[in-house]
Amino acid sequence: MTDISKSLLFTFTIIISFGLCILYASAELQRFAHSSKHDGALSFLVLGDWGRRGAYNQSLVAFQMGKVGEKLDIDFVVSTGDNFYDNGLTSDHDNAFQESFTKIYTAKSLQNQWYSVLGNHDYRGDAEAQLSPVLREIDSRWLCLRSFIVDSELVEIFFVDTTPFVDEYFTEPPEHKYDWRGIGPQKSYISNLLKDLELALRGSTAKWRIVVGHHAIRSVGHHGDTQELINRLLPILQANNVHFYMNGHDHCLEHISDTESPIQFLTSGAGSKAWRGDIEGMNRRGVNFFYDGQGFMSVKLTQTDATIEFYDVFGNVLHRLTSSKQLHSSM
Repeated sequence: MTDISKSLLFTFTIIISFGLCILYASAELQRFAHSSKHDGALSFLVLGDWGRRGAYNQSLVAFQMGKVGEKLDIDFVVSTGDNFYDNGLTSDHDNAFQESFTKIYTAKSLQNQWYSVLGNHDYRGDAEAQLSPVLREIDSRWLCLRSFIVDSELVEIFFVDTTPFVDEYFTEPPEHKYDWRGIGPQKSYISNLLKDLELALRGSTAKWRIVVGHHAIRSVGHHGDTQELINRLLPILQANNVHFYMNGHDHCLEHISDTESPIQFLTSGAGSKAWRGDIEGMNRRGVNFFYDGQGFMSVKLTQTDATIEFYDVFGNVLHRLTSSKQLHSSM
C-alpha cells in the first residue's frame, strides 16, 4: 500500500469514527432541567390512563388532583401514558387534546408542566401527534416524548417508551393498527434505548432515581406482569440502584416490592375507567397494596426521604409508602 493510500485510509477511518460519534451522541436521551424548591424538596402527581373527555370519573379525579396539588405545592405532573382513548389522537389538531386535557385539568395547581410518555392506546392513533410542538403551542403544559430525562438534581426521572417492548403488538394486532413510525426495527430500537438508559443511569448522581414507563413490570391487575420488561428492563434497574418504577396500563393503584432489590413498583393507571374485581395476576409476591378504582398518586421527595401516597376519587389517602436512604418501609 502506498503512502497516499495509507493516508486516504486513515482519513476515511477518522471520518467514519467521527460520524459514528455524532450518531451516538444524537441518540442520547434528551434531558430537561426542572429546579427543586428553595428548600431542596420536590413534589409531583402521577396519573395514568385518563383521556376520556371527562367521562368515567376523569373529571372527579382531576378535581381531587387539583386539591392535593395545591396542598403539596406540586412542581409538575407525570403522566404514565394512554393519554387519549380509545385510539390516541388523529392529528396534532384533534379536538380530543383540549377536550380530554386542557378543559379537564383546570385547577390552578395543575397549570404546571406535564411530562408524559406514550401508552399502547396512544400508539393506535397518530403517535407522533402527541410529540408535536403544535400541542405545546395549544397548551404550554404539555411535553410528551418517547424517552427522555427530567433532572432536578435531587431526582432524575427516566421516562421510557415501553410499548415497543411488547411483542404481541407486533405479532398479534388483528383488531388494532399501531403507528410504528419513528421506531424502525423493533430489536434495534429497544437495544439502543436500553443502552442509552443504562449509560444515563450509570452517570446519575441524583439522590433519587425514578424510572417511568407505561407498562407494569409487576402487577396483579388485568394485564399482570410484562415479561418483556422483566427480561430486558428490570436487570438494568436493579443493577443501577433505581428506587421506584412508576407505570400505568392496568387501571388500578398498586404498590409491589421487588423481592430481589429495593425497587418499589408503583402503578398509577386509574385516571378514568377502572374495573372492580379485575385481579388476574398470578404472581402475588411482594404485593403491599392494590385498589381497583379510580385515583392517582402523589410523590414528595427531600434529600433523605420519599413519601408516596395513593388517593381515591374522593381524595382519601388509601395507602402511604415512606422510604429513606437508610430504610425502606411501607404502611
